[in-house]
Amino acid sequence: MFKIMIVEDDRTIADLIAEALNKWEFQASTVTDFNRVFDQFQATRPDLVLLDINLPVRDGYYWVQKIRDASQVPVIFISSRNTNMDMVMAMNLGADDFVEKPFAMEVLIAKINALLRRTYNYQDAGSASLTVNGLTLDFKTGMAYVNDQEINLSKNEYKLLQLLMRAHGSVISRSRLLKDLWTDERFVDDNTLTVNINRLRKKIEAAGLPDYIQTKVGQGYMVK
Repeated sequence: MFKIMIVEDDRTIADLIAEALNKWEFQASTVTDFNRVFDQFQATRPDLVLLDINLPVRDGYYWVQKIRDASQVPVIFISSRNTNMDMVMAMNLGADDFVEKPFAMEVLIAKINALLRRTYNYQDAGSASLTVNGLTLDFKTGMAYVNDQEINLSKNEYKLLQLLMRAHGSVISRSRLLKDLWTDERFVDDNTLTVNINRLRKKIEAAGLPDYIQTKVGQGYMVK
């Protein structure tokens, strides 16, 4: 059962979301002490976080950065702040998606299901990690390991590596990677993917696995 943490100071909205999630057989928890959001995150270890921007004490931008310092768990912002700048800032700070208030509960549930599917793959829901050809990816921490050597990954590097590892033996096109990594491609150019691929390759090579990610000219990338 996936655990969803709801960081929303409007108690009515938080309770409605929790009720809907429980009906879908998710395990929902809500934050009540907004001084201790990160403490609850660490204690709960959720599989996904729903995070408002306007919160008491510190805003959602602060908390997503705290979460990203410790985890690559998927984060969806839910907010009435709907300018392009708000959305761009949310994504740049580490959010995976943005849902504008007011929203239909069915739309929110669909986005949650889609993001969980992309992040964990339902068939791997009981697994904590994925290992392919000597490299292990930890789903909870967002860290990669080659033997005992730790590889620190950015959010996009983590998502990129997971996509390639899950599809090992098959080529993934650049267009699909762009679509799967960035919910809104309007804010991403093609060079962004190249930069992320190159950084990821260097990190894996430094850990002792050269040529882990292979380029197939005119097709895309793959992990054998």
